[in-house]
Amino acid sequence: MNKIISSNIDKINIFFEAHKIEKAYLFGSVTTNKFNKNSDIDFLVKFKEGLKPLEKGELWWNLHDSLRDLFNRKVDIVTESSLKNPYFIKELEKTKQLIYG
Repeated sequence: MNKIISSNIDKINIFFEAHKIEKAYLFGSVTTNKFNKNSDIDFLVKFKEGLKPLEKGELWWNLHDSLRDLFNRKVDIVTESSLKNPYFIKELEKTKQLIYG
């Protein structure tokens, strides 16, 4: 696991619990040796069942802001339910690592 993640994993886990995340993964450069000071951090998340769309949207934005502020860099959060493009899914699967759930 990348040091930027491992050194903040307790805070990250608190954020995921508070924002009703069931599972979370890292993917992209943060899981490879290509990660650098200019890289963003990519997350794939699955929300807990039973949330209304508006609630999910609010939780997503709040989680995004919390993670961006924690890392002081750009973060991308993709939800499992939004995955449609088979080419993107194939690329994501190459680097994804479970970090929560």
